[in-house]
Amino acid sequence: MRIVTASIFVDDQEKALDFYTRVLGFEKRQDQPAGGARWLTVGNRGEEGGVELLLEPSSHPAVAPFKEALAGDGIPFNSFAVDDVAKEYERMLALGVEFTQPPANMGPVTTAVFSDTCGNLLQIASMSQD
Repeated sequence: MRIVTASIFVDDQEKALDFYTRVLGFEKRQDQPAGGARWLTVGNRGEEGGVELLLEPSSHPAVAPFKEALAGDGIPFNSFAVDDVAKEYERMLALGVEFTQPPANMGPVTTAVFSDTCGNLLQIASMSQD
């Protein structure tokens, strides 16, 4: 068994595609019509066959309260690994990304939390260098 696709609910698939590719640096993998939406995935740049992140529409009635509760409590929905949180934080700030938590050392990891502009908080993290 292996993970092939993970999902994140987004308010606007096109806006999410722009953010996840232009800002976060992922590449578009699949883009197929799926009912009234699209089967739209992104993955790590240059990593064919790797895990894909489905940018899934937030249309189910249970999704909005779930997303609002997480964001309201400051809880990131997903976490992405980076080599250097402080450096990535500065790069993303320059692109206009809104952070709810600047880089913070949490013992073995350093994290920062930001909005994906599509209703989610996300976290970047790197293992602390000793």
